Amino acid sequence: MAASHAGVDAVGFVFYEKSPRFIEPMKAASIIRELPPFVSAVGLFVNPDQACIDAVLRYCPLGVVQLHGDESPGFCQAQSRRVIKALPVSCREDLQRVHQYDCSVLLDAKAPKGVYGGTGECFDWQLLDGFTHPHPLILAGGLNEENVTQALQRRSWFALDVSTGVEKAPGVKSEDKIRSFVQAVNNVSLTSAEA
Repeated sequence: MAASHAGVDAVGFVFYEKSPRFIEPMKAASIIRELPPFVSAVGLFVNPDQACIDAVLRYCPLGVVQLHGDESPGFCQAQSRRVIKALPVSCREDLQRVHQYDCSVLLDAKAPKGVYGGTGECFDWQLLDGFTHPHPLILAGGLNEENVTQALQRRSWFALDVSTGVEKAPGVKSEDKIRSFVQAVNNVSLTSAEA
């Protein structure tokens, strides 16, 4: 709720039980019902089967499904909700996979094997110079109030995904850090509008 009050466009709910950010679907549903109009609820999954996603959707009115595992392009296409496919990046060759997916793509730092995001690490954003995709590109990985200005000055992103960068402990968000992050984003937006 603090994130929605700070002015974000979407709030993520992690339905991956191995994550310190995991939330039970019933608890997520009660929060989603309280979100203001036009704030999207995003459900994050890692290598789910369809039954897992459908079970969560029975409780949670998600607008978007964010897939952070090894999901295939076909699995993404089969979803009944809009999809964001997260892909790890550590070198230019990793970007070749992006074009396999006919959906929005979230670019995240490559984590150690068996870890799916949430590391608080950045990747080299210069790898993206000149890179395009016909669908929205979303930046994740190590974003915080100190580096978000640089991220936004490097290129125009459809969205930014932040988690670790606004936490005071793993899985515990800081209202102050959320507000500071959103303010930093808004400051760049204001500067761009004035230029």
